[in-house]
Amino acid sequence: MAKVISITNQKGGVGKTTTAINLSAALAEANQKILLVDFDPQINATTGLGVELDDDDKTIFDAIHDANKTKNIITNDVIKNLDVLPGSIELSSLESELLNKENRESALKNVIDTVRDDYDYIIIDCPPAVGVLTVNALVASDACIIPVQCEYFSLEGLNQVLNAIELIRSNMNPNLKIEGLLFTMYDARTRLGQDVVSMVKGNMDVKIFETMIPRNIRLAEAPSNGMSILDYDSSSIGADRYRKLAGEILRNSEV
Repeated sequence: MAKVISITNQKGGVGKTTTAINLSAALAEANQKILLVDFDPQINATTGLGVELDDDDKTIFDAIHDANKTKNIITNDVIKNLDVLPGSIELSSLESELLNKENRESALKNVIDTVRDDYDYIIIDCPPAVGVLTVNALVASDACIIPVQCEYFSLEGLNQVLNAIELIRSNMNPNLKIEGLLFTMYDARTRLGQDVVSMVKGNMDVKIFETMIPRNIRLAEAPSNGMSILDYDSSSIGADRYRKLAGEILRNSEV
């Protein structure tokens, strides 16, 4: 049965989708069977892996309305061992649609439960907000990864994310764990990056990944080519770091 991990942060531009795509690809490269679920209305995880959708193609939006159709909606073998449940801009209307529904927090969990036995890991790319969609993702998850950009402003919303996770753990999903904080866009040459890392390590009582994701132009270029960094530039420092992050995830799962 798959371990389900959400990639979440209420702040945009912190490397959330980059991490969802490239962690998925690195785990797939390590011979794990992976499903990447694009649950962000911006659908960047879908397009970032080169999945092209026609107007009549089914998406996660359709799966939410009929979970039994999920297996037929998944795009298989986008790369070896990696399937994608495509996102939809229609997700932006799902929040208001779900508000009046019973068990609205479990809509995504119902979808994932239909395919959970088919994978080793299911990675969910969440929208940059702690709304109904992100709550659904966290209710469906065993764990979450919180990307933290190495800038002071990125710390402002971190406590809010941690508080939201604690609320969900207390009220809806007692098994939810924080897999770790992941420092992104790290530049070891700057004092700012080092200060942010030191500040978080000194003040946050939460697991932090040893791996840090650097600022890297190849990482930024890969999605516009519809490729993970492992396929776009396998020898780049970005590819190396996501392989190391995947290694940490695999070791955590063995514990």
